[in-house]
Amino acid sequence: MKTKRLMLLLLAAAAIAAYFIFDLGRFLSLDTLRSRQEELQAFAQMHPWRSAAVFFCIYTLATALSFPGATILTLAAGAIFGLWRGTLIVSFASTIGATLAFLAARFILRDWIQQRFGAKLKSFNEGVASDGPFYLFTLRLVPVFPFFLINLLMGLTPMGAWTFYRVSQLGMLAGTLVYVNAGTQLANITSLKGILSPALVFSFVLLGIFPLLAKKAIELFRLRKVYARWPRPQRYDYNMVVIGGGSAGLVTSYIAAAVKARVALIERHKLGGDCLNTGCVPSKALIRSARLMSQIGRAQEFGLVSATAQVDFAAVMERVQRIVKAIEPHDSAERYKGLGVECVQGDARIISPFAVEVKGAGGAVRTLTTRSIVIAAGAQPFVPPIPGLADTGYLTSDTLWSLRELPRRLVVLGGGPVGCELAQAFARLGSQVIQVEMAERLLVREDPDVSALVEARFRAEGIRVLTAHKAGQFMAENGEKVMIAEHEGKEVRIPFDLVLCAVGRIANTTGYGLEELGIATTAARTVETDAYLQTPYPNIFAAGDVAGPFQFTHTASHQAWYAAVNGLFGRFKKFKADYSVIPWAVFTEPEVARVGLNEQEAKAQNIPHEVTIYGLDDLDRAIADGEAHGFVKVLTAPGKDRILGATIVGEHAGDLIAEYVMAMKHGLGLNKILGTIHIYPTLAEANKYAAGAWKRAHAPVKLLEWVKRYHAWQRG
Repeated sequence: MKTKRLMLLLLAAAAIAAYFIFDLGRFLSLDTLRSRQEELQAFAQMHPWRSAAVFFCIYTLATALSFPGATILTLAAGAIFGLWRGTLIVSFASTIGATLAFLAARFILRDWIQQRFGAKLKSFNEGVASDGPFYLFTLRLVPVFPFFLINLLMGLTPMGAWTFYRVSQLGMLAGTLVYVNAGTQLANITSLKGILSPALVFSFVLLGIFPLLAKKAIELFRLRKVYARWPRPQRYDYNMVVIGGGSAGLVTSYIAAAVKARVALIERHKLGGDCLNTGCVPSKALIRSARLMSQIGRAQEFGLVSATAQVDFAAVMERVQRIVKAIEPHDSAERYKGLGVECVQGDARIISPFAVEVKGAGGAVRTLTTRSIVIAAGAQPFVPPIPGLADTGYLTSDTLWSLRELPRRLVVLGGGPVGCELAQAFARLGSQVIQVEMAERLLVREDPDVSALVEARFRAEGIRVLTAHKAGQFMAENGEKVMIAEHEGKEVRIPFDLVLCAVGRIANTTGYGLEELGIATTAARTVETDAYLQTPYPNIFAAGDVAGPFQFTHTASHQAWYAAVNGLFGRFKKFKADYSVIPWAVFTEPEVARVGLNEQEAKAQNIPHEVTIYGLDDLDRAIADGEAHGFVKVLTAPGKDRILGATIVGEHAGDLIAEYVMAMKHGLGLNKILGTIHIYPTLAEANKYAAGAWKRAHAPVKLLEWVKRYHAWQRG
């Protein structure tokens, strides 16, 4: 493929060089055309088909090779063949030539351009994919834009060749008619500049703007149809109403209040959402207690003769609740009221695109009218319909926190982040944990070597990890609870005392009016939104877990900015939600943190990449801390230090990944990390050493050989 590209590039370069070397441009001048007009007209009259075919081929070739002189050739078509025949020839020849140039640019350069600048061109590519035909049509209607440049640049985009051809054929027709018609009056033309008068150029500009105006008119018509059955209030109570008081809802409300909008935040339960009450905060508090228990068990490793502890599980869970209570004021109604947010307790229901009905605890109903609505209703644990599961009883990450007695035998369904974190925590606190996962390994979204490290640690700590096991049935048998799973076609019976269901979360999309408004959900069962987080009603937005595609607290906060700004100021400027650099972490031991691509994703998407790995068993601080396990893995563009993604497995991985997040966000490569001073001895040095490993792999071998010779010469 590379050879074919090189050959095509050389042929094109040779043809262009020949054009200038042999001064072929002298044949494409106004004086030459005028002096030979009668001769060419006579030949065309004697040989109408042959002359048309020859001219067609010359025009197509000139356009395909982007030769200067297309204007003269178009005038020649009018002078030789007349208005209608000349227009027909030029219309097809110019479009076919333009498409050939388009395809040549695509064949030679597009892959290289997209590989090198794909991340920066992502939004541009998306724009071309959605609105490219409109923009191309506009450019084609305005002949002041160099058409040859449009041909080449469009070849580097995702636009289809057939779309390019059709739009170009239609878009260039107006300009072709003007120039061919001018050619029929060749004797009156003194210069090429005279063809396009200021009035004619202005007319073309208006014509070019027309597709965009038409698109806007179509959009307004669509909106009129969308809102047709919903009466607008004469006055609005609020600029924005937010449904849901989790991370997305809180941040949206905060931003709206900060820019002095009147905003109402509706929450049916507790502000803070899952993260504060049942997710991030309580789980990390539980993990901290479990981690301490694990460290006490390693006392002799650190030179302590003896250290023991006894778990009071009820006290552990009470500590968890104290932690929640300590953080609760950060998300309280009192705080947000002080910031200017009106906090409303109750069940929300959207009754129109401009009104939300709230039913309070006492049954009182209140209707809030608003210019925009943000749905931030969050998600809840998904419970699979496994026979007998409901009968034997189960807990989820939402209901777990009322538990006060440590289960002796705990089955954890699911090998994702939540399942892994809780499985290890309960095992360290004394439960016999059996973790059951359908897939071939835990943490299936991560690379296999990541899963292997986590699984090895789990098994070393006594967790029974059953991967490739599908839960089939739960039952009570002889006074004992039993789970029946399938593994390699065989039945596996697992006795247990309690089941923790952690197989994922599902967005809350029912019960608050989406069905009545006709707002659809995706295949992932999230609210369907566009790149601006808008639903089919442009004044209704969704953010956080309910919108996807990520279910992280920090992503919900990130989306909240877009929902708030687009909802309040979208009529002036809208912003597409940016998911280009999204980090996350799994708080097991070892911790797992990632940003960007990992190996399995890069291979699945056929993205060229190099892999650099630095093992933490080599890091001084990790050795001193007794945590010399794990690695830093960085994916880079081939031969470049540009970071495509990073995965860290080890102590404080969730903190260490921040350096790569910043680097990717701001376009900094591994050379910049290598050139940054890191305190010794710290775990953060691992990032610098990973950059150093990349540098060694890309050392200039030939240059170093010459340097070696230079030093030898210096020694005499």
